Amino acid sequence: MKTEEIDREVRSFLVTHFLSGRADRLREDGSLLGDIVDSAGVIELVMYLQNRFSITVEDDEVIPDNLDSVKSLVAFVARKTEERAAAPDARS
Repeated sequence: MKTEEIDREVRSFLVTHFLSGRADRLREDGSLLGDIVDSAGVIELVMYLQNRFSITVEDDEVIPDNLDSVKSLVAFVARKTEERAAAPDARS
């Protein structure tokens, strides 16, 4: 999946689930954690990322470096999807 597609889908999810449709409140590098996404919202966000992008988010990856902005979220998902694609198939 291209980075642009990940960006579009992540933004759509954030706007719909955390900003009541107010896309103007979402900034590229603005902090999400605490300002937009509370602690319960982090769980919802992680579940969305895992389900939508077929990735596994490990407990030690639930950190601000990965989740605190749209830019960091998109980079994290892109990295995880690339890792998944490069991993050898366990069924081989």
